[in-house]
Amino acid sequence: MARNFKEAIKSRRTYYGFVNKSPITDDAIKELIEFAVTHTPSAFNSQSTRVVLLLGENHKKLWNITKEILKAKLPEDAFKTTEAKINNLFASGYGTILFYEDMSVIENLQKTYPGYKDNFPIWSYQTSGMHQFAIWTLLEDAGLGASLQHYNPLIDDAVAKEWNINPKWKLIAEMPFGEPTNQPGKKEYLPLNERVFVYK
Repeated sequence: MARNFKEAIKSRRTYYGFVNKSPITDDAIKELIEFAVTHTPSAFNSQSTRVVLLLGENHKKLWNITKEILKAKLPEDAFKTTEAKINNLFASGYGTILFYEDMSVIENLQKTYPGYKDNFPIWSYQTSGMHQFAIWTLLEDAGLGASLQHYNPLIDDAVAKEWNINPKWKLIAEMPFGEPTNQPGKKEYLPLNERVFVYK
């Protein structure tokens, strides 16, 4: 859709409910992820973010793994509600993006710059958040709806085993996406004078 930057930011919303369709090709999805990973900033230019794109059966497998893990941990009634949520809001989509941070990069920075040791994990999360926002906005601009989920750390080990994920990578978030089946509701905004302060 190629909106301008402000329009793209404004249009990015959380979508709950999408179908297994995409208005763009798999290659185009991969390209927009690669674009975001290339150009999104990171502290000390660490480039610590790692992104895994799951499509087709791999996407479905992720959410089946998630359900199996939760089924073993939740009471039966609670699991039924959770299962319906996963089936209808996440697994029903076209794909899922997994966001990781490479902790070996963080550990090397901590050794190289010990004065900032405690800050590097914090900056790593900020880096991941910027990547999530950039990719989310690009998906929205391409006509795809997405949401951001956090079933980590419950699913970390099973996911790492299934897709042979580097053990030094830490799972930060999961982003299911697909063609939206409905529009997000009206968003409420807190007064800006309580959130933005200017001193001249």
